[in-house]
Amino acid sequence: MIRTTRKWFWVWEYDKEEEWLNKMAAMGLAMTGVGFARYTFKEGGPGEYIYRLQLLENLPGHTESVQYLRFLEETGVEHVASMNRWVYLRKKAADGPFEVFSDLESQIKLLRPIQTLLLVLTLTSLFWSGYNFWFGFTRHMGLNVGCGAFMLVFAALLGYGFGQVTKKVRRLKKEKRIRE
Repeated sequence: MIRTTRKWFWVWEYDKEEEWLNKMAAMGLAMTGVGFARYTFKEGGPGEYIYRLQLLENLPGHTESVQYLRFLEETGVEHVASMNRWVYLRKKAADGPFEVFSDLESQIKLLRPIQTLLLVLTLTSLFWSGYNFWFGFTRHMGLNVGCGAFMLVFAALLGYGFGQVTKKVRRLKKEKRIRE
């Protein structure tokens, strides 16, 4: 039986999303597809799969990504679904542990583009918030003030995400220094 579930995760919560997918798998629900805040599951054996998420450098259809995903298939990893550059991977739990990131540097490499994107979006949102406030107050246009307030809240949310990713990067760098 096919089951569709709607659930929202922010880009900086990819680890929580992965954890949730593995909990669903433990309950016997195998993910078969993903969309915007939508997941499709098929009933299967409890704990049959282990799921991992990975952000590719290119879109999944790009030559380098296709080669990488083929390599993973040769090792028993199945590419289940994609959402832009995010790929959803799974492996049979019976085949043993499944880790996508073999070292701390590759984990940091995953977080860098997310960190950069969130910083750019935060700064852009702050700029447009300021512009809308300025325009709204100087021209007495309430709609612009409202847009400015919305953009300010949005910038705060994105700034929070940037902070979360930055903390993860710092923690991984510290752990890397300790191991060296």
